[in-house]
Amino acid sequence: LDLTINLFDRYFLDKTEHGGFFSHIDPITLSPHCPTLGVNRAKKNWNSIGDHAPAFLINMYLATGEQRCADFLETTFDLIEKHFPCSEKSPFVQERFNQDWTPDQAWGWQQDRAVVGHNLKIAWNIMRMNNLKPKEEYVALAEKIAQIMPEVGGDRQHGGWYDVVERLTLENQKHHRHVWHDRKAWWQQEQAILAYLILAGSTGNCEYLRQARESVAFYNAWFLDNEDGGIYFNVLANGIPYLLQGDERGKGSHSMSGYHSFELAYLATVYNNLLITNKPLDLYFKPKPNGFKDNILRVQPDILPPGKIEISDVWLNDRPYSDFDPVKLTVNLPTDVEEMRFKVRIMPTKVAFDANLSETVDGRAKIVLKGTLDKSTIWHFQEVFARATAQPIKDLLLCMSELESISSEGIRAIAFNKQQLNDRVEIYLVRPTEAVKQSIAMSSFCEDVQIVEHVDVGSNETVSV
Repeated sequence: LDLTINLFDRYFLDKTEHGGFFSHIDPITLSPHCPTLGVNRAKKNWNSIGDHAPAFLINMYLATGEQRCADFLETTFDLIEKHFPCSEKSPFVQERFNQDWTPDQAWGWQQDRAVVGHNLKIAWNIMRMNNLKPKEEYVALAEKIAQIMPEVGGDRQHGGWYDVVERLTLENQKHHRHVWHDRKAWWQQEQAILAYLILAGSTGNCEYLRQARESVAFYNAWFLDNEDGGIYFNVLANGIPYLLQGDERGKGSHSMSGYHSFELAYLATVYNNLLITNKPLDLYFKPKPNGFKDNILRVQPDILPPGKIEISDVWLNDRPYSDFDPVKLTVNLPTDVEEMRFKVRIMPTKVAFDANLSETVDGRAKIVLKGTLDKSTIWHFQEVFARATAQPIKDLLLCMSELESISSEGIRAIAFNKQQLNDRVEIYLVRPTEAVKQSIAMSSFCEDVQIVEHVDVGSNETVSV
């Protein structure tokens, strides 16, 4: 990665007052000004300026924390904010430029045409950058794009997002004409989903959340091949997969690999859990001994709003591990362990509820409950309860010292799950708060469980409250 950045700085960087990165260099002279480059001579575009961020640079920053990466990101996004915004004549951004940043509207297939996904990609990534270094200009551009795109780049009838359209409308035209077809590509749906998810999570705007969920619905309904597996390249406007010819009929080619599909699955989970629904996220790592600078493992899943998330728990080789910084989102790696398997739980700082299966030892399972257990969070409790009882157990400990409240639905969830267990399985409510005790006392459920101060694991003795 260092060599990659050095390569860009040495050969692709425009060292004149114009700045930015050229899109091409001649393979022999290594010059962006070589006549052999033809239409690509001394040109810049979205890919050469903005695609550094999602392709490698943000992940490099997350893994290393290096200021060099942060500065590189800021430089590129400042250029995007300055030169890419749409003119009064078109709602779409400019994507191609000459060296001096004058628009290039005669290049190859693009001419004066807009790629809908590139507009959405700018909105998504500039919000990530804003979380690293907040600027009003970043948010203004992201929101401008987000508010414009549904009308000019989205299919208001079927859902989903179009491919390439004309940047300008002719006289008496109400809509931007499709350049070649009205098909929809898988990667452009990804840009929309991630753009609107991060905007919804960062701003709290319900309209962005609606756009995100509608985009997710279209993608899940039409792009997933549920019979043979994989993701379709293109679908027709109505969602039917396009399987007639060329690269578009396949699921892998020079134009399509796993990148966009993997990225979408991962980051949609990150944004949904940590920004939208306030659910915990478990991440898994297998670092090599002495493989990281200063033996520090950085586990931040993406550049999210400052103070939004923290580490709640860490396990090393299935045992609790305490040497981590919850705010900096770092784990200090041991130097005396050859094979390391880390599980790291990331939590929103304002999480509504968490249930953590902390251990299962000698037929006794222990679940730690935090926050509020009500009808909106019982799904998480159900999942953890199922894991805790997947193998035969004798005792189940529900640790409630950090459970702030429990609703009647939460109590019924515990009661219902208890009924599914063998009669010989005992459930202990360990150190419940006064508010939780009162809620349980008002129900008939208290007759079926034991409320205790603690349970001595070694002697199997309980101390009742």
